[in-house]
Amino acid sequence: MKSPRSIRFAALLGLLSLSLGGCNKPAAPSVAEGEGKLKKIAFVTNGVASFWTIASAGVKAAARDLKVDAQTLMPAEGISDQKRMIEDLLTRGIDGIAVSPIDPVNQTELINIAAKKAKVITHDSDAPQSERLLYIGMDNYKAGRMCGEMVREAMPNGGSVMIFIGRLEQDNSKRRRQGTIDAILGRPDNSDHFDEISAVLEGNGFKILGTLTDQFDRAKGKANAEDALAKYPDLGCMVGLFAYNPPLILEALAQSNKLGTVKLVAFDEDDATLDGIEKGTVVGTVVQDPYMYGYKSVEMLSALISGKPGVVPSEKFLDIPARKIRKENVVEFRSELKSRLSAAQ
Repeated sequence: MKSPRSIRFAALLGLLSLSLGGCNKPAAPSVAEGEGKLKKIAFVTNGVASFWTIASAGVKAAARDLKVDAQTLMPAEGISDQKRMIEDLLTRGIDGIAVSPIDPVNQTELINIAAKKAKVITHDSDAPQSERLLYIGMDNYKAGRMCGEMVREAMPNGGSVMIFIGRLEQDNSKRRRQGTIDAILGRPDNSDHFDEISAVLEGNGFKILGTLTDQFDRAKGKANAEDALAKYPDLGCMVGLFAYNPPLILEALAQSNKLGTVKLVAFDEDDATLDGIEKGTVVGTVVQDPYMYGYKSVEMLSALISGKPGVVPSEKFLDIPARKIRKENVVEFRSELKSRLSAAQ
């Protein structure tokens, strides 16, 4: 039987042998060095709206399914707020950013700086001249034409139209508005054209009186609708191109006792807009798929962070098509939307 002293001596030799042997082997990677680290992803919107609440549900669902850390950030104060958010994310070492740039031309430099420190993609609004890896969204010009087609269906004999939108600095809003105008006036496709917002445009039996912007100021948005109704008593149709515009227009129409008299064609899926379609006070709306914008943004960034650039299509555009919602399909659409939101809780 070995003595306690000999046992302790043998153990000491064993530890020394393991230590010396380990000098010739590479150290195992630690979590601190990146292995097993939870991917951190940020989904940055271009403002605060119910549209982005739906997108956030998609972000949450993807984060749960893919086991990543994903958050949604909504800048309430415009471009300066969005810039601060992105800079803060980079300081904190974010792995991937999906951003809807408010002013793509003037934010190209910021996006390029971010792209050197993290994986960066755009959604909803693109910055095609930047070094972003991918744009997720729809063709806003085509979606705008869908909106214009509904105006023509609602007013087969033509008439006067006023367009309402948040801002026109964004790539998506420019293209959406131009598509709407071109379809109403019966023009051929030309997504590179831009009509001045104050221009009165005529053609195809229609007169587009102008485009009113509000810079995401809800009070201004409602005032724009009220002013248009007061200034143009024979106004035939109002077109709201941002999610919050149609509900504000509905309020103005109700106060003027013109609900159902003046046609309203909408964009996006605010509850008030969908209620209006069911009641017959809104002709219809063109909807994107913000839920999938959120889900796919997280999914694509997760793959890119993991070193899988092959997931990006050759054209660097992941198309999530728009669709028209009218009275005949609004109930089914709302049920689908409710199910998605519930599943993300």
